[in-house]
Amino acid sequence: MFSRTNFSTESGLIQGCLKGDRNAQRHLYDTYSGKFLAICIRYLKDREHAEDVMIEGFMKIFDKLPQYQGTGSFEGWMKRIIVTQALMTLRSHRHLMMEVNMENETDYKDHSYELNHLEVADLREMVESLPVGYRTVFNLFAIEGYSHQEIADLLGISESTSKSQLNRARNTLKEKISSQTINKKTING
Repeated sequence: MFSRTNFSTESGLIQGCLKGDRNAQRHLYDTYSGKFLAICIRYLKDREHAEDVMIEGFMKIFDKLPQYQGTGSFEGWMKRIIVTQALMTLRSHRHLMMEVNMENETDYKDHSYELNHLEVADLREMVESLPVGYRTVFNLFAIEGYSHQEIADLLGISESTSKSQLNRARNTLKEKISSQTINKKTING
């Protein structure tokens, strides 16, 4: 017979997972898989690839769970493992490698842009359309809250490259927002 245990506390859930309780592991997965898949998709555009990375990340979470010391946010601890897994995947696949284009750099001048009429989906699509290097650094810095030094360490790049990638990502996004705003004004009159 299966006994349904209610994992009402985080510590109870963690203890259940540490004991190898499949119900606890399933509960943890069901609780966080949606959030973690969204994180993986931010780094890897292909949903199937992102799902694989998320599952690999959960395997690492379960494997490293005895190392969690209960200090800080448990979700934050798991999120760091998921992000690291996504970054390791980016680094290990040549076709997903970071680009650093110093040459064909467009000179981004003062773009005027408005956020008034942009939808969240539009912004998400713009971020997803960024080149891999720009998108990765932008996500790590602007969304995940990593410092440039942490990004440099995670990606195996210099701190100045991280700053440069972020600057280029921001300028590209400004240009896209400006262009979309102009298109909407043209359409709406």
